[in-house]
Amino acid sequence: MAGKGVGSVAKAVAEYQYPWREKLAKYKDELAKGVWGYWELGAWKPLSISARRRARLRKEVLLAGEDWPYDPERKEMKTRRKGHKCDRIAAEKRENTAKLMEKMPQMLLDYKKRRWQKKMKEEDKGKL
Repeated sequence: MAGKGVGSVAKAVAEYQYPWREKLAKYKDELAKGVWGYWELGAWKPLSISARRRARLRKEVLLAGEDWPYDPERKEMKTRRKGHKCDRIAAEKRENTAKLMEKMPQMLLDYKKRRWQKKMKEEDKGKL
């Protein structure tokens, strides 16, 4: 007799093992609208299900081994730079100066050439 009672209780528990399926079916359209809410006709509307209940439903679904498709996409992590900005800028300036110093002989030759050409133009204008 006791075995039959335990069996019927176990059967009832097995039938009601996944209550989240009913909740998921009920709030499916609402969850698809967004995590926090959505814009409708220019006005912000929060979800009809609270964040606490949404989190509880998500937890139940994940614990049951199902997937939860309503999470937003994860953004890429930003890499924060350590140290002071002035140190970083000073290092960049030093690198830039080193590159420019390599180009300096050619830059000086170009400058002298431009200056000489300008001088020749002025002399030609003076002769005419």
